[in-house]
Amino acid sequence: MTMKSTHSIEIKELLKFADRKFKSERGTFLFQEGMLADELYIIISGKIQISKITSDGRELSLRICGENDICGELTLFTDNPRYLLSAMVLEEGEIVAIKKDIIESEIFQNSKLAFEFMKWMSDHFRKTQTKFRDLVLNGKRGALFSTLIRMSNSYGVQKGNEILIDLPLTNQELANFCGTSRESTNRILSELKKDNIISVKKGKISILDLQYLKNEIDCENCSAIYCSIE
Repeated sequence: MTMKSTHSIEIKELLKFADRKFKSERGTFLFQEGMLADELYIIISGKIQISKITSDGRELSLRICGENDICGELTLFTDNPRYLLSAMVLEEGEIVAIKKDIIESEIFQNSKLAFEFMKWMSDHFRKTQTKFRDLVLNGKRGALFSTLIRMSNSYGVQKGNEILIDLPLTNQELANFCGTSRESTNRILSELKKDNIISVKKGKISILDLQYLKNEIDCENCSAIYCSIE
C-alpha cells in the first residue's frame, strides 16, 4: 500500500497538519502491534517495513513503505485504537507524525482527500488479497517466486537482460515476506541460482529469467499497481 498512488498535492495538504518531524534509525520501531494508536506517519525519506507477528511467533512482512507513503492508517475511525501491525525502520530517514483525530477531521471536511483515501484503501485491500492468495495457493516455492516478482515491480532496475532488485535484504527478511522459514528460502534460492534463474551479488538479487518465475505460478500479469511489495 502506498500513497504514491495518490496525488502529491494531498500529501502536501496533510503535511500542513504535522504534529512533529523526526529522524528514524534503522532497527527501531515507529510503532508495534498492540500499542495505543493516536498518530499516523508520513515517510519523507527512508524505508519502513510493515509486518505482522503470527500466533506461532513468526513474522510475516506485508509491505515496505517509502517516500510519500503513509503507515498506521488502519486505526482511522476506530475507538480506543491499537496498532494492528508493526512498523520497523529498514533504512534511516525522516518521518512526519500527524495526530489521528486531526486527519479524521480533515477527511470529513475535504471531499477530495476523502475520495483519495477511499481509492487508496481499496488499492491496499486488493494488493493484500492477491498477496495472501499467492502465499496460500502456491506453496513455499510459489510464495518466494511471487515475492520476487513483486519486488521486481517495486524495486527492479533493468540491467541489460537482468532485473536488479535494488533493495538489500537478508535471506531471513526475504523469508518473512514469503511466510516461510529462512532454511526453506535458502534452499529455493540456491536452486534458482543453480538453474540460472537468479544471481546474487552484494546482498542484492538479480532476476535472470522473470518469465520462468511467472510461468511457475501461472502469473496473471496483474498491473504493477497491485503486484508490488510497496
